[in-house]
Amino acid sequence: MAKVKPNALPWLAVSALILGLDQWSKAWVLAHLPEYTAVPVIDGFWNWYRTYNTGAAFSFLADAGGWQQWLFILLAFAISAVLTWMLARTPRGDWKQSLPLALVIGGALGNVIDRFVHGHVVDFIQWHVGNHYWPAFNIADSAVVGGAIGLALASGLMSGKAKPAAKA
Repeated sequence: MAKVKPNALPWLAVSALILGLDQWSKAWVLAHLPEYTAVPVIDGFWNWYRTYNTGAAFSFLADAGGWQQWLFILLAFAISAVLTWMLARTPRGDWKQSLPLALVIGGALGNVIDRFVHGHVVDFIQWHVGNHYWPAFNIADSAVVGGAIGLALASGLMSGKAKPAAKA
């Protein structure tokens, strides 16, 4: 019988942590922050700013009429399923691959919960310099972006490794 190698599925605990932090932070925001009102954290750079997004990144398709909510839910579930499948095939100790996958899964599912519960995503972190504002975002968005950057870096690092010499 072949020995089963431990896979990276335990990294889904990181996904659960991101999901929990994201939902906790959004519940706090909904209970304590006024809508559409900047609450300075660091003057001239960072505000708490409760707003909502029915679209995707940078409000992509935000005014599409509602069908986009189901598209984004379907995409998030499909992407999370593929990434979970990838975790199942990743060695447990490969944190450079496992951590980014787990971050994307947790972030994607955090925003899916918002779409189901509220019909939109709750955003509340606003960065700006002077009058130049970055679109508001949340912990789930940060996890997705951080995970995507991690996957790109891991992919770049993997492609730089020496390939075994071909046998003649």
